[in-house]
Amino acid sequence: GGDHGVKANGDGWLLTVALLEATSLPPVSCGSVDPYVVFSCNGVTRTSSVQLQTQEPQWNEIMEFDAMEEPPAMLDVEVFNFDGPFDLAISLGHAEINFLKHTPTELADIWVPLEGKLAQTCQSRLHLRIFLENTKGPETSMRDYLNKMEKEVGKKLHVRSPHRNSTFQKLFALPHEEFLIADYACSLKRKLPLQGRLFLSTRIVGFYANLFGHKTKFFFLWDDVEEVEVLPPSFTTVGTPSLVFMLKSGRGLDAKNGAKSQDKEGRLKFQFHSFASFNKASRTIIGLWKTKSSAIEQRAKLEEDHGDESYDDLDDVQSMLSIGDVTLSKEYTVEHPIDADLLMGVFDGGPLETRTMSRVGCLDYTATPWEETKPGVLERHASYKFNRYMSIFGGEVVSTQLKSPSEDGDGWTVYDVMTLRNVPFGDYFRVHLRYDVRSVASSEPPSCRCEVLVGIEWLKSSKFQKRIARNICDKLAHRAKEVLEVAGKEIASAMSGSAS
Repeated sequence: GGDHGVKANGDGWLLTVALLEATSLPPVSCGSVDPYVVFSCNGVTRTSSVQLQTQEPQWNEIMEFDAMEEPPAMLDVEVFNFDGPFDLAISLGHAEINFLKHTPTELADIWVPLEGKLAQTCQSRLHLRIFLENTKGPETSMRDYLNKMEKEVGKKLHVRSPHRNSTFQKLFALPHEEFLIADYACSLKRKLPLQGRLFLSTRIVGFYANLFGHKTKFFFLWDDVEEVEVLPPSFTTVGTPSLVFMLKSGRGLDAKNGAKSQDKEGRLKFQFHSFASFNKASRTIIGLWKTKSSAIEQRAKLEEDHGDESYDDLDDVQSMLSIGDVTLSKEYTVEHPIDADLLMGVFDGGPLETRTMSRVGCLDYTATPWEETKPGVLERHASYKFNRYMSIFGGEVVSTQLKSPSEDGDGWTVYDVMTLRNVPFGDYFRVHLRYDVRSVASSEPPSCRCEVLVGIEWLKSSKFQKRIARNICDKLAHRAKEVLEVAGKEIASAMSGSAS
C-alpha cells in the first residue's frame, strides 16, 4: 500500500530512490513496530509499504519522482509506525539528505542515520540507493532554466563561462551540475560589515569573503528561505538599502556563522548591503526566490490533481455500491427527541448539513443535489477533506450516497460509500456506512431512532485487514455519531429559538 512501482513521467531531473532496509528501529509497544517510510522532495511525497512487526525491516522497493525542471536540493525522509490511517502516526526517526553535500557515488549506496530521540537512542539507520539523472543534458537544462528565470526577473541572464562555473563549484564544494546564475560584490552585515561576494545558483545562496587571509564562507539552500525582504537605507548599512533572507525554522544551521541573528523560533536572518547596483541585484534575487517557491507549490498541486484524476473514472453506481457484498456491523444507536424528517435535513445539502460537517472536522465540504436514479432511490456525490484531528495524514473523501424511504414508510436509509485518498492504504479498501433513521411510533413529542452501521469493502488483500478495519470503523462510527448528535443539537436549538 504505497508508491513503490509508480513510474516517473516527463523529461528533466529524475529522482529515483531505492529503499532497501532499516536497522535497529525503536520499538513502540510490546517490543514490536510496523514501519513505513515517507519521502518528500519539492512538495511531492512517496510512501513505502508497511513491514509488519520488525525492527529490521527489508523493503527492497523503488520510488520514482516525476521529472523536475531543476535539480532538487533536499530529500526529506521520515519513518513512521503504522497503526491505521486514522491513528496519530508515531515518528520513529527522520533525516534530511542534502544532494549538494554528497557525491553521486555516495548517494548510490548510503546508510542514513535517523534523528529523533527514539532513533538516536537505538542508533537507527536507513539503507538507501539514490539516483539523480538529468535526461535533458546539462547544456539544455541550463538554457531552459535561464530562459525561465529571465521571464521572472525581467532581464537577460547570461551563461557563465566553464571556468567561472568550475571555480564557483570548487569554492563551495558543489557537484558539477550546479551552475552559477549571478554573483554580486556586497557586504555581509554582522557586528562589523564584511566585504565579500554573494553567489546565486539554481539551488544555493552562497557568500565568500577573504579579509587579509581570514576566509568566511557559507551557503544555504533556496528551499530553506522563508522570506526575502528589502530594507531601506540606514546608518548601520552605510546609507544603502539591504536584502534580508529569513530562513525557515531550524534550517540552514550549517551557515549560522554568517547569520546576523536568530529569532526565538530558530529562524536565521542574513543581511546583505552595499551592492554596486542594488536594484539589479534585488530584482534578480527576489525573482529567483519567488520562482523557486512557486515551483514547489505548483508541483504539489500537480501531484494532488494527478491523484484526483485517478478517481475520475469511477465505477457505475450499481457496481460501486455493492451493498449485498459487504458485511455491516452496528456501531451506534441513539434516540433523538426530534422528528425523523427534520433530522434527515443533515443530508439535504442545506445550511444544516454544511454547519454540521464543518463542526465534525470535514473541511471544504461539497455535495451535489440529490437525483432520482430509479423509482424511490436518490443519488448524490459528496467530497471533503479531513482535518488533522480526524487523521494526521489529512486525507480526502469522495463519497457516493443513496437515499431511500424505509419499506414500512416510517423513516429513511442513507447508504454512503467512501473512497479515501492520501491516507496510507487508501487504495486497499472502501468504507460503507449506513444510516437508518426511523420514527418512534406514538411518541410525543415526535422522536426518532438512529442506527449507524459500518463495513469495509476490500479491494486488495492485506495482512493487516483486522487492524485497519478496527481503526476505520472506530473512527468513522464516532464521526457518524457526532454528525447525528451535532445535527440534533442544531435542530433543537433552532426549534427552541423559534418557539421563544
